[in-house]
Amino acid sequence: MIKKKLDIIKYVKYAVTGLLTGTANGLFGSGGGTIAVPAMVLLLDMEEHKAHATAISIILPLTLVSAFFYVTDGYTDWHLTLMVTLGGMAGGYIGARLLNICPANILRKVFAVFMVVAAVRMLLP
Repeated sequence: MIKKKLDIIKYVKYAVTGLLTGTANGLFGSGGGTIAVPAMVLLLDMEEHKAHATAISIILPLTLVSAFFYVTDGYTDWHLTLMVTLGGMAGGYIGARLLNICPANILRKVFAVFMVVAAVRMLLP
């Protein structure tokens, strides 16, 4: 009985994390990782490296769904998409390699600084 209750709580945490991550990704065009990573680490007790890597896997299908609506509504600049995608692919490779060598405590601090800088930039005119 207790195990079933714990399983239900675990699945509710999964569902809430997914719902919030998907909503942020769809609403802002990205940003799901800023919700997914802390949620997986703090709510789901996932190891830092695994949370970052899992967030990338989670965001791909969410982004495909969001992209479908952005494209069909005509919001996509295809030239910019191509140019940024090429750089993004190189950056994704570099980031994935760095994740393998970066200690968890450093990774957490770098991620926190990134989130704070992004928040301050969004608040300033």
